Amino acid sequence: MTLLFDLDGTLTDSCVGICRCINHALATLGREPVPDSRLTGMVGAPLSRIFASLLESDDAALLDRAIAAYRSRFDPIGIFENRLYDGVPEALRELRTEGHSLHVVTAKPTVAAIRVLEHFGLAEYFASVHGTHLGDRGCDKAVLVRAALDVAGGPAAAAVMVGDRADDIRAARAHGARAVAALWGYGSRSELEAAGPDLLAARMADLAMWVRRSPHGTIPA
Repeated sequence: MTLLFDLDGTLTDSCVGICRCINHALATLGREPVPDSRLTGMVGAPLSRIFASLLESDDAALLDRAIAAYRSRFDPIGIFENRLYDGVPEALRELRTEGHSLHVVTAKPTVAAIRVLEHFGLAEYFASVHGTHLGDRGCDKAVLVRAALDVAGGPAAAAVMVGDRADDIRAARAHGARAVAALWGYGSRSELEAAGPDLLAARMADLAMWVRRSPHGTIPA
């Protein structure tokens, strides 16, 4: 079976580092800091979308300055202000050992996602990583899911996207793949339920158990 995993809010809790780097960028631009309670709901979205909202502007030059300021702190510091969610290494190890093909699909730049996976010792479990390029201002998750499915091969109907936001569910649906909502992440239960996932998982162990019930690639309802 092909399993596609979002990164932020699904495998790792990166909220602290991301929020600090967003506020660092705002301070660099002479703007007031924003409470973490407001920023948490933005984690996982493309930086261009986050800063367009916070700065109330779609000026490309301004957004590029904000993103550059963000990365000036994120690359050396913020990327490691991060932690694994409970049960992630164990579940990934079990799924990989059982023969499933694991891939990462994230709005994060690919180079940053690989650094995170290597930092936490998770890179060995994944056959591929699909993220954005550093110069990208936007991210269409469905395009990244398509790229991962092409690498994995096999029918999309036998693949599952695991993520914590409605965008992850919709990206899976765009290609006929199943979707699992990670309730431990940043998306609210109401947001995820409205997107119509095949499973609302409270823990990584719930996902692993659900997949294990389907050894031949047919996902149980």
